[in-house]
Amino acid sequence: MAHPKHRISQTRQAKRRTHYKIEAPNVATCPTTGQPHLMHHAHWYEGKLYYKGRVVIDKEAAENA
Repeated sequence: MAHPKHRISQTRQAKRRTHYKIEAPNVATCPTTGQPHLMHHAHWYEGKLYYKGRVVIDKEAAENA
C-alpha cells in the first residue's frame, strides 16, 4: 500500500476535491429601455431608476420636491 512521504495540506486537498466553477451572472434586458442589467436588480437609465420595466424613482422629480 502506498504511503505519502509528506502530509498534503488541507488547502491543497480542498483545491483538488472542489467541483465549484465560476458562473457568468444572469443578465436580462429591460422591456422598457432595452438596457442590459442584472436579474432582480434595479438599474439607472437617463436619470430614472427602473425595476421590472417600471420607473421606481425619477431623479429630477425627487430633486425638485
